[in-house]
Amino acid sequence: MDTMIEIQNRLTNRRIDPADFERLLRSLIRRYRVRRPSVTLVFVGDAAIRRLNRVYRKKDKATDVLSFPLMEKGPDGDLHMGDIIISVPRAAAQAGELGHSLDQELRYLTAHGFLHLLGFEHSRGHEEEEKKLAPSLVLKKVK
Repeated sequence: MDTMIEIQNRLTNRRIDPADFERLLRSLIRRYRVRRPSVTLVFVGDAAIRRLNRVYRKKDKATDVLSFPLMEKGPDGDLHMGDIIISVPRAAAQAGELGHSLDQELRYLTAHGFLHLLGFEHSRGHEEEEKKLAPSLVLKKVK
């Protein structure tokens, strides 16, 4: 397998174009030269992300994005990068606060989570790397 991207929308009340996020993830995979990756992106509500945040980070509150890096090579030779979980309600609230579209916020959070899968941490280069990505995240179609 070359690249395996799984996108799940667990919300019934919000339509999300999986093809748009697959293009974004493929562009990030190319940019960072990840070979034979598999990655999962899941869109959820506040209750689901709050539960995950409580169990895995011991923080009993909803958050915008969680990343679960795995970065293990499977027997098939594929690099299983991990999972990115995004709360659409939190993203919508943040988009309103920041004055941009929900789509733009979801794209930003996807890239933010992807950088965490790669090992970028807030204290070590994450913000600088996000600034490099920012111009491409405002574009609907990423090359």
